[in-house]
Amino acid sequence: MAKFVTPVIQDNPSGWGPCAVPEQFRDMPYQPFSKGDRLGKVADWTGATYQDKRYTNKYSSQFGGGSQYAYFHEEDETSFQLVDTARTQKTAYQRNRMRFAQRNLRRDKDRRNMLQFSMQTLPKSAKQKERDRLRLQKKFQKQFGVRQKWDQKSQKPRDSSVEVRSDWEVKEEMDFPRLMKMRYLEVSEPQDIECCGALEYYDKAFDRITTRNEKLLRSIKRIFHTVTTTDDPVIRKLAKTQGNVFATDAILATLMSCTRSVYSWDIIVQRVGSKLFFDKRDNSDFDLLTVSETANEPPQEEGNSFNSPRNLAMEATYINHNFSQQCLRMGKEKYKFPNPNPFVEDDMDKNEVASVAYRYVNFSLPALVRMQDVGVVSQRRKPNLSFCFPCWWSSGGWNSSPAAPVSRYVSRYHVKDSARHVILGTQQFKPNEFASQINLSIENAWGILRCVIDICMKLDEGKYLILKDPNKQVIRIYSLPDGTFSSDEDEEDEEEEEEEEEEES
Repeated sequence: MAKFVTPVIQDNPSGWGPCAVPEQFRDMPYQPFSKGDRLGKVADWTGATYQDKRYTNKYSSQFGGGSQYAYFHEEDETSFQLVDTARTQKTAYQRNRMRFAQRNLRRDKDRRNMLQFSMQTLPKSAKQKERDRLRLQKKFQKQFGVRQKWDQKSQKPRDSSVEVRSDWEVKEEMDFPRLMKMRYLEVSEPQDIECCGALEYYDKAFDRITTRNEKLLRSIKRIFHTVTTTDDPVIRKLAKTQGNVFATDAILATLMSCTRSVYSWDIIVQRVGSKLFFDKRDNSDFDLLTVSETANEPPQEEGNSFNSPRNLAMEATYINHNFSQQCLRMGKEKYKFPNPNPFVEDDMDKNEVASVAYRYVNFSLPALVRMQDVGVVSQRRKPNLSFCFPCWWSSGGWNSSPAAPVSRYVSRYHVKDSARHVILGTQQFKPNEFASQINLSIENAWGILRCVIDICMKLDEGKYLILKDPNKQVIRIYSLPDGTFSSDEDEEDEEEEEEEEEEES
C-alpha cells in the first residue's frame, strides 16, 4: 500500500541554505567548468612548448569566456561628443605621391643604368642590344603605366538634362572631334537694330578690393527676366521683316562652346518656313552657371549636399546676380536707351527690376541675336560689362565696343556656409587675350555655330531638340512630335499628377 514518507528538512537557524554537505560530495573539491571544454587528454606535459599560439589554449577551460553574464560599467554619455574622424579628401598630388615616388626612383635607376652602360667596354653589337633593351623597357613602362592608376575615382554616370522618349527620332549626330575641325572666318561686325532698357553706372571702388580688404556680398532683391527667344515681343516683331535665325546670347554661347561642355544640356529648335528659332525649355536648368565642370576633380556629391553639382550651380548663379547689381551705383543716374525694357509691365515697380539692357544685333551668318548687358563704365555710350559665358567674352565680334569683361573672385564666408559670401577682387580681360589664355579658337566657335545652323536649315518644318549626351562627347538632333514641351502638355501632366494625388488621398 502506498504511503507518504516525510522528507528530512534541514533547518539552518543561523543563515540560509543547506547546513551540511551531502555525504557523497563531502570530500570532492569544486572545479569551475564549461560544457564546451575538450576532454581529450589526461595530462599535457608539453603544452608550454607549443610553437603555434592558435593551439595553446585548445584544451584549457573556457569557463567565464562568454559575455552574456559579464558586467559592463556604463557611464553617463549625455555629455559625450564624437570626434569627426572622416577622412579629408586628399589633393591629386597627395593621392598619387606613391606613384610619383616610384616614377622618380625608376628614372634614377634608368639614369644609373645608362651611366653604367656608357662606362662599360662592350663591342658594338652588345651596346646596340643593350640600347634596344632599355628602349623597349621604357616603351612597356609607358604602355602599361595606365594600369597603375588603381587609386583614381571612377566617374559616376551623369543624368541627361531631359529624358529621351521612345518616339523621338535621331536626325543628326555630331561628335566633338569633328566639330573641333570647323572653321568660319567670314563674320563681319554686328549691326545694332534695336536697344532697350536702362543701365546704372559701374562703381570703380570695386576695382580696389583685395584679399586684405574684402567686401561682403549683399543680397540684392531685384528681378531678372530670363525670357526665351519665341516669347520675346521684340524678336516676334523683327521676325516679320528681317532675319532668318533668331536666338539669345546664352543659347548661341552654349552652342559655340559645346566642345568644352561636360554636363548635359538641351536646346529646342523650331523650323518655321525659312526661319529658325533656338529656344530653351521652360523650368530647365539652362540659365544656371556650372561649377568645376571641366576640372580634374569635378564635384561628385549628390542628394541635398550643398556641394552637389546642382546646388553649386544655383549658388554660382545667386552670386553672379547679386554681384552684377552690387557693383553698380544703385539709385543714381542711369544711362537710358531709346526704347524701354520690353519685359517690364506697367504695374511693376521699376526699382525692383535689375539693371539690364538688351541689344538686338544682326550678324552676317545670318543671325539676329538678343544680347544682354548689365552696366556701363564712366560716361561711355557703349555698355561694356558683359554678362555672358567665357567663350562669349572672348568673341571679339560679339560686341562692337572695346569691351573688357569683368571677372570677379568670390569666396564663401565659411566653408560650410553657402548663403554668405565675400568679394576678394575683380579683374578685367580683353576678349582676345582671354581667348588665348583659355586656348579658345574664335574661328572654331563660329564654325560650330555655322555647321549647326546649316544642318538645321536642311531639316523639314517642325520642332527639334539638340541634346548633349551626358556621358559622351556627342550632340544629337532629335525630331519631336507635335505638342512636345508645349504649355498644353505641361498642364495635362499637372492635371494627371493632381488626379493621382486625389486618388491616393
